[in-house]
Amino acid sequence: MAPEVVNRRGHTHSADWWSYGVLMFEMLTGTLPFQGKDRKETMTMILKAKLGMPQFLSSEAQSLLRNLFKRNPGNRLGAGPDSVEEIKRHHFFSTIDWNKLFRREIPPPFKPAAGRPDDTFYFDPEFTAKTPRDSPGVPPSANAHQLFRGFSFVAITEEDTQPLPSNIVQQLHRSTSQFSDAYEIKEDIGVGSYSICKRAVHKGTGMEYAVKIINKAKRDPTEEVEILLRYGQHPNIITLKDVYDDGRSVFLVTELMKGGELLDKILRQKFFSEREASAVLYTITKTLEYLHVQGVVHRDLKPSNILYVDESGNAESIRICDFGFAKQLRAENGLLMTPCYTANFVAPEVLKKQGYDAACDIWSLGVLLYTMLTGFTPFANGPEDTPEEILARIGSGKFSLTGGYWNSVSAEAKDLVSKMLHVDPHRRLTAGQVLRHPWVTHRDQLPKYTLNRQDAPHLVKGAMAATYSALNRNVPPVLEPVGCSTLAQRRGMKKITSTAL
Repeated sequence: MAPEVVNRRGHTHSADWWSYGVLMFEMLTGTLPFQGKDRKETMTMILKAKLGMPQFLSSEAQSLLRNLFKRNPGNRLGAGPDSVEEIKRHHFFSTIDWNKLFRREIPPPFKPAAGRPDDTFYFDPEFTAKTPRDSPGVPPSANAHQLFRGFSFVAITEEDTQPLPSNIVQQLHRSTSQFSDAYEIKEDIGVGSYSICKRAVHKGTGMEYAVKIINKAKRDPTEEVEILLRYGQHPNIITLKDVYDDGRSVFLVTELMKGGELLDKILRQKFFSEREASAVLYTITKTLEYLHVQGVVHRDLKPSNILYVDESGNAESIRICDFGFAKQLRAENGLLMTPCYTANFVAPEVLKKQGYDAACDIWSLGVLLYTMLTGFTPFANGPEDTPEEILARIGSGKFSLTGGYWNSVSAEAKDLVSKMLHVDPHRRLTAGQVLRHPWVTHRDQLPKYTLNRQDAPHLVKGAMAATYSALNRNVPPVLEPVGCSTLAQRRGMKKITSTAL
C-alpha cells in the first residue's frame, strides 16, 4: 500500500499507481520492493519510500519504478490530469502500440498452458519443476514426545483417504452437491485396475457424458485431474467437464467417445490406405508433440486409450484419453523413473527398469503404426503367446519389416516404423521428428490403394488381451529356505574356501 494509505491521512487515485509500481517491481525482480523483518519495519520502509533499486534492471525500468514510488502522491507518475496516458507515454513502453494491443493484434510473448480464466492456481513450471531444497517443516526436538502426552496411539480401523485439493474440484464444480444429484449413471463402458468408466446422463440437460470413477484407496487422481484441467482444451485431448469427490471416489465427467476405439474402427475398415494411416498418425503425433513440449508424457498410449468422439471416422475427431499414468516431468534430468507399462506397448528401457522420458510414447505410437499398416502387432502373434515370449521380443528390439503383408507397404513407411521402434530411446525419433518425416509431410502424395493387411482383428485383440492379463496379474512370492538365496550360497562358498586354506 502507498504511504498515504499507511498514515491514514487520506488518499486519491494516485495510491493505485503506487500499488501498480509494486506489481511491476515484483514482476521485474521476483521480490517485493518493501519487505522488512516484521510488519512495523515494512511500514517504516514504505513511509520513507526507502527502495534499493536492482542494478540489473534497464535504465528505462528503473526510471519507471522511481517515478511510481514517489512519496509525495502529487509527484507520482500517473497523478496528473492525463492519468494513465502519462504512464503509457513513458519510454519503458515505447515499443508498444497501445491501439494494436487493445485490438489484440499483437501476439503475446508466450501462451500460458491454462485453458480457463480461473486456472490461476498453476505456477510457472520454471519453479514447480525444481526439486525442493528445503522443507518448511521444523524437525521435532528431543522432547517432542511430550507434545503427545495423553494421546492414544491406537491405529484407526479404516484407512483415511484425503480429498482432492478444494481448488482443483472447484475449478469445474463449485457446489457441494453429490454426483448423483446432477447425473444419472448408466451402463459400463470400460473397467480398469483402479477405476471404472460408465455412461452418464445429465439430469438437467439430458446430455450424455462419460464418467470415470476412480477408487482413491488404489490410486491418487490428483495428477490426472491437473493434467486434464490444464491441457484438456486441446482439440484432440479428451475434455474434462466436471469433477466430484465424495471422499472414497473421484468422479471425472468427460465428453462421451461415441466413435469407439481407433484400432477397432481401423481393423474393421475394409479399405484402408497409407494416406489414411498417415493422417491418423499426424493427428496423434501432433497432439503428443503439444504434450511433450509442455513437459507431459502419457505413458499408457495403447490403442484402447485413443478413441473417436463421433462416428465420422475423421482424423480430427480423434481424442487421446485416460491420463491415469501421465506425468508432468519435474526431474532435472527430464527422466521418469516410475515403471508403468501396458501390454505390447512397452519400451525396452521400461522393461530394463531404466529411466525413460517421452520416447516411450513414440514407441507405443510406433506399435500402433505397425498394426495399422499390417493388421498385426510386432511382438505378439496371437492369444496363445506367453508373456515371457512377448517381453523377450520387446526387449530384443527385433521385429520384421519384410515379406508377407509388408510387400504392399512403401519404403518410407517402413523407415518411419523402424525409427519409432528403435530399441535405444536416445536414437528413437521425437514427436517433432516424426512430424517432419517425409511419410508424414508428403502424406497427400501417398498411395490411395488399399493396404494388404491381415483380416483377423480377433487375433490382434486376443494377443493384446492375453498380454494385458499376464502383465496385470499379481504373482505371490515363493518363500524358500534361507540357504536357497544367492547371497547365502555365496557366503557358504567363501566359508568353505577359507576353511580349506
